[in-house]
Amino acid sequence: MSKKSGNYDIIFVKENMMGPNSMKIMEELCESLELRKGMRVLDLGCGMGLTSIFLAKEYGVTVFAADLWISATDNYERFKFMGLEDRIIPIHAEAHDLPFAQEYFDLAVCVDAYHYFGAERDYLSKHLAPLVKRGGQIAVAVPGLKEDFEDGVPEELVPFWYDDMNLYSCKWWQNLWKASDLVSIRECRELRCHDEAWADWLTCDNEYARQDIRMMEAEAGNYFNFVSIIATRS
Repeated sequence: MSKKSGNYDIIFVKENMMGPNSMKIMEELCESLELRKGMRVLDLGCGMGLTSIFLAKEYGVTVFAADLWISATDNYERFKFMGLEDRIIPIHAEAHDLPFAQEYFDLAVCVDAYHYFGAERDYLSKHLAPLVKRGGQIAVAVPGLKEDFEDGVPEELVPFWYDDMNLYSCKWWQNLWKASDLVSIRECRELRCHDEAWADWLTCDNEYARQDIRMMEAEAGNYFNFVSIIATRS
């Protein structure tokens, strides 16, 4: 399925993954976005910067790559290695304390990180949407569920579950975003790249990837998906 993301050195990509292949997720997300050269883009929870690299290289946008867990210096070295240091600004920031002006960005994206903080009832309206220009775009992709668990977590997943895992269905996320008067939802759907992105991650030489193998074997394709939500700033 993937085209542009398949052009990157797979060794480099796997060395810098922190979960399912974020480049492939970003590529599919971009199918539903309007991207123009020179746009200012916030990549929130960018991890080791794979999504920022993809956006800057493929679309010529200026990316503000913000993450809490990975230092700005570490990401800057990666961006220099890719020859993109003039188009990606690395920033160390926590999602509730973002150091940006209101209505500064044309687009805000967040891949495989938003569920860590964005499941809060007021997060979108209080912390993220105000940073985007009116008429701008907000695009999020999160690991989710095909259907919400109405009767508790299935027995086979209990050993891998923790309280703030925040996996929910498209419907759950859509209802959460509908509560905000700062955005208008354009689409909320399952991403096609789910299996491919996970397969790349599970073959990484990474301790966390090895731990996830057992979880995905237990899940057996029955419950998990990737949810994308795209909205326009009102």
